[in-house]
Amino acid sequence: MKNKYIDLIEQTFEFPQDEFTVIDNELNFHDVPLMDIIKQYGTPLKVTYLPKISSQINRAKRMFNVAMAKVDYKSSYNYCYCTKSSHFSFVLEEALKNDIHLETSSAYDIHIINALYDSGLIDRDCYIVCNGFKRPAYVENIVNLVNSGFVNTIPVLDNKEELDLFDGMNKRCKLGLRIAAEEEPKFDFYTSRLGIRYNDIVDFYKAKIKGNKRFELKMLHFFINTGIKDTAYYWNELNKCLGIYYELKKVCPELDSLNIGGGFPIKNSLAFDYDYEYMTEEIVAQIKNFCVQMEITEPHIFTEFGSFTVGESGAALFSIINQKQQNDRECWYMIDSSFMTTLPDTWGINQRYIQLAINNWDKEYQRVFLGGLTCDSEDYYSSETHANAIFLPKLNGDPQYIGFFHTGAYQESLGGFGGIQHCLTPSPKHIIIDREKGDNEYYTRLFAKEQSYRSMMRILGY
Repeated sequence: MKNKYIDLIEQTFEFPQDEFTVIDNELNFHDVPLMDIIKQYGTPLKVTYLPKISSQINRAKRMFNVAMAKVDYKSSYNYCYCTKSSHFSFVLEEALKNDIHLETSSAYDIHIINALYDSGLIDRDCYIVCNGFKRPAYVENIVNLVNSGFVNTIPVLDNKEELDLFDGMNKRCKLGLRIAAEEEPKFDFYTSRLGIRYNDIVDFYKAKIKGNKRFELKMLHFFINTGIKDTAYYWNELNKCLGIYYELKKVCPELDSLNIGGGFPIKNSLAFDYDYEYMTEEIVAQIKNFCVQMEITEPHIFTEFGSFTVGESGAALFSIINQKQQNDRECWYMIDSSFMTTLPDTWGINQRYIQLAINNWDKEYQRVFLGGLTCDSEDYYSSETHANAIFLPKLNGDPQYIGFFHTGAYQESLGGFGGIQHCLTPSPKHIIIDREKGDNEYYTRLFAKEQSYRSMMRILGY
């Protein structure tokens, strides 16, 4: 009878997969034995596997370059990493090994740009695409960046009033305009709060930017909140964006770049299925065909991949510290941390990640609910993307460890890394796993210890 946990996984999914293998009933993540990591560092534990970041960047570059070659696309592709997905230094250092550019969203982001420049990780030719609503401090920092010689800094105007804030610019500045895209019908509102209305863009350019010697419009920015998907809605919005690009190009010859934002999804289930190559080739082909039809030069394509860059590098490892049978059908496994604080997307937007047992793959399994440590009724995890249930090995006296995978984007910033979190739950220990180029051996280093009560007391004023 096939009633072991490994039988369940192998019967439900194609398994093993690229990043997941099982050896001696224990899970490996990118050929790293996770039980060895747990024995060394304990749980709860956040993990970042750095080589995956470079792998994702080069994968996207390769797909866009292949797609462009297939249609004889004349202009370039530029990969930007949006720092808000993860601001950590080790993420930026790894990403910048791969000849990329950066996207920012707030005033403090610019201080990171300066630190990267001071460290020699970027030069002043790097594209810095500045999105977001521009408050005075953000504008001041952008102006200082441009005035100091960052020639490819591109503030993308989120509203028409922002242009007047850049009075302190003493060098000619490249600009972008963000389109206020229409949202999917399921949203509570019809049009994004971000950007400038379709019907206002050309008139705004003519009235405020055309002929202004301090600015040149170089980029049209287009972003769909729900991501890049093979839907009629996405292709319709892309075509509308291309129409605006053409109308602008007629009156603004220096316009030469189209920023399609982010939105490539990440793998959130072992059953995940997304044809990245098809979507890339279709986007490039549609832009190319439109430009041929309209007899204009193809724009340089920019993307701003955040979750796609860093999401699949992350994991969170926990111990099951208690089993509670609350009624005849509901068995709770309690973890040694909190979902609300450690993986806040699971609570805030019902995000689902790949969840697997780390050990005991040869044991019988049962349906369980996972509970966090806080005294909040919402601190739980009860289903997977592919099924309305969670199954894990039965507890038989041996320690049980579990992992959540592809958690590398947004969780630390949303959870308030190193700050005050619900029920004063400490930020867990965080380690980095890396490999030397061309070397099969991995090595680990501690990035942050588990948060101490002293740091919390200081923040709280005690």
